[in-house]
Amino acid sequence: MREATRLREIQPSFVRRLFDLATGSPDVISLGVGEPDMATPPHICEAAKRALDEGRTHYSPNAGILELRQAIAERYSNEYGLDYDPEEEIMVVVGCTEAIFCALAAFLEPGDEVLVPDPGYITYAPAVRIAGGRPVSVPVSGPDFWMRPEEVERAITERTKMVMLNFPSNPTGAVMPERPLHEILDIAGEHDLLVISDEIYEKFVYDGLEHVCLPALGATERVILVNGFSKTYAMTGWRVGYICAPKELMRAMFKVHQNVTSSTNTPAQWAALEALRGPQDFVREMVEEFDRRRRLVVRLLNSIEGFECPTPQGAFYAFPSVDGLGLNSEELANYLFERAKVVTSPGTAFGRHGEGHLRISYANTQENIKLAVERIRQAVEELRSRGPRMA
Repeated sequence: MREATRLREIQPSFVRRLFDLATGSPDVISLGVGEPDMATPPHICEAAKRALDEGRTHYSPNAGILELRQAIAERYSNEYGLDYDPEEEIMVVVGCTEAIFCALAAFLEPGDEVLVPDPGYITYAPAVRIAGGRPVSVPVSGPDFWMRPEEVERAITERTKMVMLNFPSNPTGAVMPERPLHEILDIAGEHDLLVISDEIYEKFVYDGLEHVCLPALGATERVILVNGFSKTYAMTGWRVGYICAPKELMRAMFKVHQNVTSSTNTPAQWAALEALRGPQDFVREMVEEFDRRRRLVVRLLNSIEGFECPTPQGAFYAFPSVDGLGLNSEELANYLFERAKVVTSPGTAFGRHGEGHLRISYANTQENIKLAVERIRQAVEELRSRGPRMA
């Protein structure tokens, strides 16, 4: 039995392969995983325990428990002045990954095109293909790694249906300012395109910047906002995300969610409600710690000959250029894993325009970051002394 044609271009994740190899190996340091290394705060865990003790173990409403949807609506009203109806315009799903799939599957016809950032998050292009569409790369490049409005305009054809945005960005750590985002929204309006805005890293912004919430710029009738609890509250394993969108769009996405996952883990939803309603000190302290790590990892990487690392303004990734070391990014990531016992992610895992880069996650302790970068330094010095093809 042959797999479906639309799956044949989808390759197993290189990032996950190295992660799996590193799991359980005490001498390997991972700078490859995209999740906070902090534990979920105790008060959030206690809320899940209470839900279990109170027998909240049955299916929730398909769209999620109403109390959580109301809390999400209140947050976006208070922080961004947005007015989402919690009953018709907010849906709780199984992480941002399902949110993105719901948006794609609800609106793509076979062969429709979706503009995706390249490099961009590793599941965007595969999700488009699974939904029957065709991903079209919009190149982003350093040092700021913005998605340029003119590049978006250039990539549009008569088959274009959607534009995918992700800021702060995985893998580059880029943060886009308001003006070019406004311009992209204007372009989407001119061509009648939907825009998916993945804002899962919204709280991880540095250098005095503020996150720009895309639907707060206007054109809410065409913006599908996806977000979740994984990064902000260190809840990656809980798998709780959500979609905010006009009810006209939500009706179609609801059909996908209802028939793919039915509903989201009920105790996890009560934990997510506590995350929003409970104390927020953890979030501030976590972001401050990531800021310290950010400055540390950029300084250390730039001290290695052959590495050029711009300072990311968001998320918890650095995206250094390693183009001068004589290996492609996948070869270099393999080499560093084998010789330095450090997991990094090749830039090409995030698109062909990521070639010549590594993604370095600084979601690890400062001590481990120092040790890992020192190991990388020694491995690179050995590589340069031997010649790259002797690695």
